[in-house]
Amino acid sequence: MRVIFVHGAFVRDGEWWWRPTADVLAGHGLRSSAAVLPSCESDPRGDLHDDAAAVRALLDAAGEPVLLVGHSYGGMVISEAAAGHPAVRRLVYVTSFLPDAGEALADFGPGEPPPWHLSHGDGTAGVREEFVRPRFAQDFDDATYAGAAARLTAQNEVVFGQRTTAAAWREIPSTYLLCADDLATPPAKQREHAARASDVVELSVPHHPFVTRPDLVADVLLAQTTT
Repeated sequence: MRVIFVHGAFVRDGEWWWRPTADVLAGHGLRSSAAVLPSCESDPRGDLHDDAAAVRALLDAAGEPVLLVGHSYGGMVISEAAAGHPAVRRLVYVTSFLPDAGEALADFGPGEPPPWHLSHGDGTAGVREEFVRPRFAQDFDDATYAGAAARLTAQNEVVFGQRTTAAAWREIPSTYLLCADDLATPPAKQREHAARASDVVELSVPHHPFVTRPDLVADVLLAQTTT
């Protein structure tokens, strides 16, 4: 089985973000890959559907069963990308949005951008710098935070209003990893999404546990490969 990781919004270099967990999995003989999302990295005009297509291309090329893991915005992507794909054995949502068909990321908010959302006026958006560490990376040490900050990026704002056309979790078993110490995606909001998943695992971790607690995340993923 192969694990394919899909990162969240406003960052690039998914391999860097997932490497701590990927290294633990490799020690158990489990292969992994990290997606490159066009809307964050390779194409400033890329949108949700381009991101889903990029993930689907990885699924097409996998050549083996896949455990598909999405973080935050990545939950939107995997829900769209995995629908009807025979390679995907299970979906794992890490403090993720978990949409039904026809839902958009904006549907899950209060109707206005959160305070950390920064529109650049050119069709892209990012995270206001003063919010990054206290909301998204409160458990990062200085060196890890420097690496993370260097990988923040602007993203096409259109992705937040685009609606999914499919809901892969309706046909594929799913696990929701609820991060109870997350200050970016409130646990109450996570629980709303987790109610749609087949199973829920709750950990006392912040928004990026695959960076700072890879042992815990790897344990959750390894358990999914045996179910």
